[in-house]
Amino acid sequence: MINLRNKKWLLLLGAVLLITIGCEGPDGKDGADGKDGADGADGLAGADGADGNVTCLVCHNNETLAQTQYEFAVSQHSSGDIAVSYAGGRSYCNRCHSHEGFVNFTNEYTPANVSNPSPWKCATCHNIHTTFEKEDYALRTTDAPALFDSGYNFLLKGVSQIHSPVQTIDVQGNSNLCANCHQSRRAEPNTASPGETFTITSTHYGPHHGAQANVLAGVGFAEIDGSYDYPTAESSTHLTGVSCVGCHMGEYEKGTGGHSFEPSVANCTDCHTGITDFDWNNVQTETQALLDELRDLLLDKGILEQEVEEKYEVDPETGDIVKVLTTGGYHPVKGTYDMALVQAFFNWVGLEEDRSQGVHNPAYFKALLNNSIEAVEAL
Repeated sequence: MINLRNKKWLLLLGAVLLITIGCEGPDGKDGADGKDGADGADGLAGADGADGNVTCLVCHNNETLAQTQYEFAVSQHSSGDIAVSYAGGRSYCNRCHSHEGFVNFTNEYTPANVSNPSPWKCATCHNIHTTFEKEDYALRTTDAPALFDSGYNFLLKGVSQIHSPVQTIDVQGNSNLCANCHQSRRAEPNTASPGETFTITSTHYGPHHGAQANVLAGVGFAEIDGSYDYPTAESSTHLTGVSCVGCHMGEYEKGTGGHSFEPSVANCTDCHTGITDFDWNNVQTETQALLDELRDLLLDKGILEQEVEEKYEVDPETGDIVKVLTTGGYHPVKGTYDMALVQAFFNWVGLEEDRSQGVHNPAYFKALLNNSIEAVEAL
């Protein structure tokens, strides 16, 4: 017989053997490798993901953000006066005159008043990241925008189109964001209402302020017949070359470039060697002379007048209160005119408010102004 003490030892030895055999047995064969991840639709292996710490911090660091905010603070886009004071809350104006309106416009746009409009800010233009690099700028849109000045006035996303097909304007890449607002609001007179005469019903008539995209692309103004041929849109060097961003958002220096949006002469030297100002080959001098000549002809014809305001001031020498006349800007006189005269006015005010004095598209400026002058002189 096995005594109780020996039985306990046998049980303990068996337990140790079971544990040893279960944990220390021979290695089994390796399992089969797992399947590779699926390749992209083009059959190529997917690229490695970007290092978030590297790409995000290109923009999202204290130094870059502070510098960008400083540049933007000195720009007209941040002032708020232009954006909000008059048109920022109005349904058909706020798309370009307030932050809320532009965000609404770049989404599914439905015209609506804004009760508390605010000026432009970083989030007005920047939203969705694409490449996650600094050059991406996370812009809300870079699609070629619809032209408002070619008979398609106020084409709205999500709203039935007035005409079809929709004509667009492409000023290249990121510059297309600018073209959404920097274009004519109205079609030129003979496109809007063909005929021998045209009736101006508002002292605000014209392409609206800042039709730079039209000038750059060479479209949308009144191409009156005359001695000068009109260049094709494709011939505009500033459209196919540097465009809006290239000239206005180069390296920031002394109040120009970057997010100040002020053009810098330094950005022009790659194409115009030795340039020291924007009056390259006297383009601004000659253009301004033509603008002034056409303005004076329009004043003589009575379609244009200058604003005159009466003010009362204290004469510093006598202390008497005296009436002082001050002059301001120009606006059209309401009435019915010969079509060519209204077209000439449309060209003058649009090119004057382009404010580049010919730089944006010298050949287009020259043809429009000279042919407009000829047409007015012939009336």
